[in-house]
Amino acid sequence: MKPDEHFFNRRILIVEDERRMARFIRLNLEHDGFQVIEAASGQEAIRQLRDALPDLILLDVMLPDIDGFEVLQMIREVSDVPVIMLTAKGEEDDRVRGLELGADDYVTKPFSPRELVSRVRAVLRRSEALKASTRGLIEVDDRLKIDFERRQVWVDGKLVSLRPTEYRLLYHLVQNAGLVLTHDQILVKVWGYEYRDEPHYVRLYVNYLRKKLEKDPSNPQYILTERGVGYRFVDFRKQKAAEESR
Repeated sequence: MKPDEHFFNRRILIVEDERRMARFIRLNLEHDGFQVIEAASGQEAIRQLRDALPDLILLDVMLPDIDGFEVLQMIREVSDVPVIMLTAKGEEDDRVRGLELGADDYVTKPFSPRELVSRVRAVLRRSEALKASTRGLIEVDDRLKIDFERRQVWVDGKLVSLRPTEYRLLYHLVQNAGLVLTHDQILVKVWGYEYRDEPHYVRLYVNYLRKKLEKDPSNPQYILTERGVGYRFVDFRKQKAAEESR
């Protein structure tokens, strides 16, 4: 199958404890221009989801610590990243269960490299059609521009350096622009389940981001506080649509 330039450098997280199978999948995906990240357990998969922000996850059902269905439930609590389930079982019940829990597709082992790459491309196309507004360069306004694919942020035409945690926080706020994210939701998405009782982290890193992005951090225009609830990134898409209709 000829590589599709549209998908070059998309990050794929492989959650598979069989080293030979993981290597087989990695080689075929890298041949088609994908970036590949690996996790050999469910807990590691959740950490990689938080840290690497993959574009798609290939999730094996049989894992050494947590079964893939439970991992899928944990993923869906914090992210809508596309997930393709991988399993050696062909039972209809497993397939239905995975889809009901939020999987986007299901591939039964053994599978051909061509079939797997084709499924990955198809699921990414569907996902990216829904998220076109946060693909490529995002022009929030004349001051702030963000490119999540290249992990770059510009303020007043200058490249701004963000620490990994600041970047993850910004990513989730912008992905949910216009919606309020509670302190608990932000903690789980950015830091992980074990930090759910540490709300001061959210306040601290929101302040860090505001100092780097806002013209006046004491009067923020991008990251807005919803008192007693959480934070909301300005709905720049709605604002642009209103401006264009004038």
